[in-house]
Amino acid sequence: MKIRHTALGSIALGFIVGAAMAAAPAAAPPAAEGSGAPVPPSRFGVDAPELAPLGGYAVGVRTLHLCQTAQVDVLAFDPVKGAAPLRDRELGVELWYPARPNAPGRPVVYQGELPSEPPAPPAHFTVPGIALRDAPRAAARFPLIVVSHGYSNDPVAMTWLTENLASKGYVVAAIRHEDPPISDPRKYAEPLLRRPLDIVYVVRTLQRTLAEEGLIDPGRIALIGYSMGGYGVLTAGGATLDPEGPPAKLIPGGLLLPYARGGALESQAVLTGLRAVVAISPAGTVNVWGAEGLAALTAPLLIISGNEDHRLNYATHARAIFDNAVNARRYLLTLKGAGHNIGLNPAPAEMRARLWDQDWFEDPVWRKERITAIDAHFITAFLDRHVKGDESRAAYLEVPTAESDAGEWAAPASTAYAAMSPGGVGITLWKGFHRDHAVGLELLLAYPAEPAKSP
Repeated sequence: MKIRHTALGSIALGFIVGAAMAAAPAAAPPAAEGSGAPVPPSRFGVDAPELAPLGGYAVGVRTLHLCQTAQVDVLAFDPVKGAAPLRDRELGVELWYPARPNAPGRPVVYQGELPSEPPAPPAHFTVPGIALRDAPRAAARFPLIVVSHGYSNDPVAMTWLTENLASKGYVVAAIRHEDPPISDPRKYAEPLLRRPLDIVYVVRTLQRTLAEEGLIDPGRIALIGYSMGGYGVLTAGGATLDPEGPPAKLIPGGLLLPYARGGALESQAVLTGLRAVVAISPAGTVNVWGAEGLAALTAPLLIISGNEDHRLNYATHARAIFDNAVNARRYLLTLKGAGHNIGLNPAPAEMRARLWDQDWFEDPVWRKERITAIDAHFITAFLDRHVKGDESRAAYLEVPTAESDAGEWAAPASTAYAAMSPGGVGITLWKGFHRDHAVGLELLLAYPAEPAKSP
């Protein structure tokens, strides 16, 4: 699929330098007992909460190639001329989708690479999957979820989520942003600038082409982003950029200003009509958008963060975004003691020899298979409710105690050891969690501010 689109002056937006290492390509959890092969990251262990396991659809995957023509090349900005040349911007998109059952073929093995610690060359790795390449699609229209990875990453970074959601009746399009290596600070400008514009372009293109194909319902669109991708989906999701904020100062030649709040090209950086936005370890402090910009977010919002994120301070990033997005129904899921790298698959075997490589994937405290299962549980509940309109998922989101450790369930003695909390009256253990396994979490919920009343 080759699509060309012209949007003169498409330069992107700024950001706060220091977003650092974010969502990296995928990994395989430990091998299942009795098998010699690693388990695909989209399959979770026996301690996973209720909504984490795979859904009822088989999964297919295919690769799309998009081309947005005549885009400003910010890295080639000439300060003498005060301008940057125009170039075509190639974007790959990995597309996971619900497939027909029993299609022939072998599950895909993904291949990716990430920058290693200089001067080492990029590190290569493989990830086992459940999807079949180019499998026949299921005969229905599904919601579209567009995923934006972290800085200098690869779409297979998040197969724990992309495959999992496709099995649950979503079409999932993960953008390959083709960032420069994160180890080269001279090139930070490109990924810092391009995220929202890439997301808006891909959403609008796929919203049209996949609807014509009969694969998606163009009225049901959501975004998911990790780290730099979190900044991108918040901006594309409605948070307008502050023309006086740090991004405007970091981007040369005033190239950001047309896309900031009040700029002539603001609409190229913001989507309307979204059903939901998910931001995992989102990059960006309040002054990137300003209070006015974050107040412009109206789509339901789920933020997932560790409160010991040493790259992006929890108080000034995730928590401050939650507090200032006052016109959105919003949730903040906090993994206590976790750091930044909570959006990735477990580290593949090839990435475990050097600490730099492993740290793309792993958290110093939390077991990664546990993180991804918890994230998948809550993202499933959130999307099912706000994208598909399934109100039965409300009980998984509107938890009876903000602190998971405070939950109690006086289950009968005959209850099986692995039974999950059913929720309901008198039960404060979070619905869908096993006893003794709803620990270390906090989930906050806030409602849109009431409209101002006339005096």
